[in-house]
Amino acid sequence: MTDIARIIEVVEPEAKALGFDLVRVRYFKGGEIGDEEHTLQIMAERPDTGQLVIEDCAALSRRVSDRFDELEEAGDVLIEDAYRLEVSSPGIDRPLTRAKDFAAWIGHEARVELSELLDNRKRFRGELKGFDAETQAISIEDDGVVFEVPFDLVSNAKLILTDKLIAASRPLDTSGADEILEEQED
Repeated sequence: MTDIARIIEVVEPEAKALGFDLVRVRYFKGGEIGDEEHTLQIMAERPDTGQLVIEDCAALSRRVSDRFDELEEAGDVLIEDAYRLEVSSPGIDRPLTRAKDFAAWIGHEARVELSELLDNRKRFRGELKGFDAETQAISIEDDGVVFEVPFDLVSNAKLILTDKLIAASRPLDTSGADEILEEQED
């Protein structure tokens, strides 16, 4: 069994060494129908922008691969199976995995899933209204009702792509965008 906590323990210092914050690490099988390959997905961001450019992803991928190889040579195999390493920025409709993510995206729409029932439901979709750092509670308005959701009950959460979110997200690198627009106009 793959120990995701151990993988995070190894990956996080590699991300920090490059000046990145780790957003999420997941290990899963498949992704497409018939795909039996495992994937180690690492999402990271620059703290000042919340994004990574392709060169950042490549640098983190190399560091993680090199570190995993070093550990394997020393007899510490983190992942037994063959796997694909996927390093990316969290993207516009990013996952919300840390308390600071919820605080940073107040006013935007999100989908939040819980590990157990709260008010007879596990899923909430609506505007993030607040985050109470003291109680670690997320306020989300769903169908006109504001729910206080304990952060430790959140099993999965992500922003919902809206015009407001697009307007709030600016790409770091727009090189090549002119060529794409020209091709579409032809």
